[in-house]
Amino acid sequence: MFKDFVIKHRKGFHRALEILPGFVSWNLILFPYWGILVAPLAVAYFVLLFDIYWFFQGLTVAVTSSISHLRIEASKRFDWKEEIKSLPDWQQVQHIVVIPTYKEPLHILERTFGSLAHQDLPLKQMHVVLAMEAKEDEVQRSRKVKALKTKFSKKFGTFLVTVHKLVPGEVVGKAANERYATLVAKKEIIQKKKLDERYVTVTSCDADHYFHPKHFACLTYKFLDDPERYYKFWQPAVMFYQNIWKLPAPTRVVNSLSSIWNLSQLPRKDRLVNAQNYSLSFKLLDQVGYWDADVIPEDYHIFFKTFYKTGGRAEVEAIYLPLFADAPESDSWWGTIKNQYFQYQRWAWGVSDDPYVIQNFFLTPGVPFTTKAFRLISLIREHFLWPVNWFIITLGISIPVFLNPSFARTVIGYTLPGLSSGILTLSLSFLAVMLFIESKHKPPRPHYVPAWRAAMVPFEYLLMPIVGLFLGALPGIDAHTRLMLGKYMEYRVTEKV
Repeated sequence: MFKDFVIKHRKGFHRALEILPGFVSWNLILFPYWGILVAPLAVAYFVLLFDIYWFFQGLTVAVTSSISHLRIEASKRFDWKEEIKSLPDWQQVQHIVVIPTYKEPLHILERTFGSLAHQDLPLKQMHVVLAMEAKEDEVQRSRKVKALKTKFSKKFGTFLVTVHKLVPGEVVGKAANERYATLVAKKEIIQKKKLDERYVTVTSCDADHYFHPKHFACLTYKFLDDPERYYKFWQPAVMFYQNIWKLPAPTRVVNSLSSIWNLSQLPRKDRLVNAQNYSLSFKLLDQVGYWDADVIPEDYHIFFKTFYKTGGRAEVEAIYLPLFADAPESDSWWGTIKNQYFQYQRWAWGVSDDPYVIQNFFLTPGVPFTTKAFRLISLIREHFLWPVNWFIITLGISIPVFLNPSFARTVIGYTLPGLSSGILTLSLSFLAVMLFIESKHKPPRPHYVPAWRAAMVPFEYLLMPIVGLFLGALPGIDAHTRLMLGKYMEYRVTEKV
């Protein structure tokens, strides 16, 4: 009955779901301030439960990022190249790497191509697709293509350049470009070279990504060794350490925490979703109809599209190897801050895909209820609480109690601020674990960074309450509010320098 209602009012239901994240986040943020006047006990327990939730979040991140760290260290030492030779069909595996690019500087692209050229897998098994945009200046585009072809065209099985022109029905973004590039690659690489589609993988790679030399040997082994390979995505540990020493303190803090967060998600198969850089079989990608060209959050969207179309069988498998990416940067301190804000705003815009996921929860048959329910709950918790966490954790009960002095004189009103502060202080102990893990993965101090400045890095985390607001909560509530009001965002490419 409810399904029939959703189908009948699909457009209105979708719009209601777009309003929902902003409605929830704004109400959770504001609840302690009006609730303390009408239901102070409810506010007290709400904040206390949120503090306990945050404590266990910190504990979970510390434990799972530690697991990832140990597995990455073991994986870096493991001889994946030798291991795949024990599999009789390893030479049949072909990897198509799609690199969407728009205005990225040549040196950034050369660095990404260089990391692919240094893979310890035979490079004839790799086919690189440089996916460019027609709206980029043709002279600049041609200059970059000529330089890259001169340096790399003979190194790989294929070096293919595509130029995507936006057509009606598409939105500006990575998804439309990747879709076009992969369809061209199907014709120009798979069909012309008569590759066996059962042995082809496709990797979505941002233009600033730097692969570990063992990445594709590891991917080859995981692909062949998995009987469920045609229902899998593979996700490496994306860490924003490529230019970490060049960043101002505020953005260095948030990018370090984002890197640790990415590490912490890898062991969580129950909630891991591919993001930023990932691989899947061409057979699976072709089966589900590629990326949808009318969405901005392409990574989460392609996962849930696949998840529903495969009856809930799609999963994400971790590749325990580091993949370095650039953090947002500019020529000025303030420009870097702005670029970081816009990147988090774009990531927070992933909430725009939640209506699609929620609708399919009700409309797609054949998906086990518990499987799709756990996935949906995890998604909602991650997206809906993005802007809320800072306000509840940082401001907590202190301001609400100030607004209701009579409640402050009660037993619970008197003890709650201290109890809340104690729980959150205990949560900070997990930061030591995260700092240790970061020290093991962050590139060593370059010569142009003074030793005293490097020694001050741990103290930069005192900025967390400030950067958490301006580079976490505000971009999140910005995205939620835009979606709620129907002020749809356009894709903004992160500046590279």
